[in-house]
Amino acid sequence: MKDPLLEYEEAFSGAGDAAEICHRAGARMALRFPDPLDRKDAAGRVIPHEFVVSGPLAEEIESVEDGLRLVWNRPGVADEFERIWDLPKPPPTRG
Repeated sequence: MKDPLLEYEEAFSGAGDAAEICHRAGARMALRFPDPLDRKDAAGRVIPHEFVVSGPLAEEIESVEDGLRLVWNRPGVADEFERIWDLPKPPPTRG
């Protein structure tokens, strides 16, 4: 399995730093969008969500709106973020 950080860096390479990004990188799609519920971090910044999508799903994404519909609204994605958001401290990282 390829290093996830390398996958991320390759997908977002050349994508820029805009708040909303839908950037095709070979067979992958790099997505970035602000939190749909306008949740903010401790400094008051809207939380960005970033995804690297591959496979058949990546082929269906042509815009940030597609990414929200096909990735963020995918069963479990927004729900998992919601669950973590309400914790008193972040869960341990997996690795």
